[in-house]
Amino acid sequence: MILPTIDPEAVVGSRITNQSLSRWLHSLPGVDKVGLEARTASLGTRSIKTASKAWALDMAIQMMDLTTLEGADTKERVRSLCLKAITPDPTDLTTPQPAAICVYGDMVKHAKEALGKNKIHVAAVATAFPSGRASLPVKIADTKDAVNAGADEIDMVIDRGAFLSGNYLEVYKQILAVKAACLRKDGTRAHLKVILETGELETYDNIRRASYLAMLAGPDFIKTSTGKVSVNATLPITLLMLQAVKDWFDQTKIQIGVKPAGGIRTAKDAIKYLVVVKETAGEEWLTPKYFRFGASSLLNDVLMQRQKLTTGHYSGRDYVSVD
Repeated sequence: MILPTIDPEAVVGSRITNQSLSRWLHSLPGVDKVGLEARTASLGTRSIKTASKAWALDMAIQMMDLTTLEGADTKERVRSLCLKAITPDPTDLTTPQPAAICVYGDMVKHAKEALGKNKIHVAAVATAFPSGRASLPVKIADTKDAVNAGADEIDMVIDRGAFLSGNYLEVYKQILAVKAACLRKDGTRAHLKVILETGELETYDNIRRASYLAMLAGPDFIKTSTGKVSVNATLPITLLMLQAVKDWFDQTKIQIGVKPAGGIRTAKDAIKYLVVVKETAGEEWLTPKYFRFGASSLLNDVLMQRQKLTTGHYSGRDYVSVD
């Protein structure tokens, strides 16, 4: 997917400097914390009818980036995860497949081999994930290695230290540089997801500013978290980011996706997120092209709930494979 282009200087209102970025970001409306959390709580109580629930469970599967990001990952573990993605429920071949497998860069080749000609994408975390503590040349090399290995998508992390110290220009330039490194030799480009690590950004206002700063650089997605800190995806944070991408679309006509990641483990939770997507950004975002779940164990619970709808009863926990 090649995104339409914008003129960043036109959006910011002047030449791109740290001063102009700071002025622009701090001119954004402040976030009403009480209103945001109350709105989220209200949406979280919506009841879902049986037919809608069946649709939501299937859509949740299709929106998953099935993830393994452990230091102990092996090619065998990655291949096993890929086989699970290809056939999530061997007893029900109508079960949809997830959008992507998300792995470390050195595991990309093993995932590509296991998936073969399957249309499931391979996403690779890069840029010194999860800390982002590396020089820009190292981050670029990390990205290029993954892209050259066949990664369809790159999940990068921003430099939170630079952002929190007010060095917005550095964060912006790094996103632009990583985006450029996503370009393949054939002229196509791996999709870019920008991880804000919202749990470390301290305030809702900072999360809004980081969302806008990332979108200015032109990624395909903005993503909440690495899943490696104490506070990962939450419904209020995801609602805030969905509102940001909707407002950005209204302003620029460029549609950017959102990916909450970390801590989303049950079908009930996933359905709450889908309600928030529909009521905040709109139905145009209810597609894997514009909304993803970063998850490792969510698929197991969704499969169990899906079977309950189909057969009228639950199987044991060993009905689904352990991630």
